[in-house]
Amino acid sequence: MQPLFEFFGSYWWLVFPAAAALGGVGRAWERTAKRRHERRLEILRIKRGLEPSPGATPPPAVTAGSSAQDRLSRALADHDAITARWLDYELDVAKMIAYPAMSDGRQPLTAAFLRAKKVADWLRPDPPGDTSPERIAEYVDAVTDFDVAFDLAERDARRVKDSSFTPAERKRLDTAQQLLTVAVDEAATPAERQLAYRRVREELDGLLSLSDGAIDVLEQKVALQLPAHPDAHRPPRPEPPASGPLGD
Repeated sequence: MQPLFEFFGSYWWLVFPAAAALGGVGRAWERTAKRRHERRLEILRIKRGLEPSPGATPPPAVTAGSSAQDRLSRALADHDAITARWLDYELDVAKMIAYPAMSDGRQPLTAAFLRAKKVADWLRPDPPGDTSPERIAEYVDAVTDFDVAFDLAERDARRVKDSSFTPAERKRLDTAQQLLTVAVDEAATPAERQLAYRRVREELDGLLSLSDGAIDVLEQKVALQLPAHPDAHRPPRPEPPASGPLGD
């Protein structure tokens, strides 16, 4: 160890350029991450036919649309696609259990996504044919924000999963997930499915707020198209033989 101390004692001044070099590496990494984020936003903007941001270099594989109506059509399609991805979480109880943050408006990224969705829904032209270019540009920007906000919220929800819950709460979520499998199992009896369904609701009470749509979808899966009447699938009774003429 003594030679090492003697080395640092003689060359202590090397600490400063080394620290500067490390600081430069950190700043370079931050600049790279920032450029990647800006690049992604530019790709989203140009996909929707918007002009690139001032000073930005358009990605070579993406070209701008030729008209405001083209940009509007793409934005409407993207709006519907993102909403469908969101409903996939909102209406699927199994996904709500696996990624609860996607349905928790207290999570900052989820709250930001819901705000972006509200703005995009409000700006959506109805009917789409009679819309000024300025209003189209405003709507396309809102859909871009909606897309980015959903992507960030989804990535975060898949990262954190149920880590915000206590061990006891996570155990309840696991139990609910297992019971949910029984509730929608075609091999289970109707009584078993109904009991499992009720217990799923009990386990999730106070943990997750199930939407009315999610409850409706789950109840339809639990019902599994059971016959509405107990005699619905009984074979028809044979017709009685026709009686012969009177007096035979």
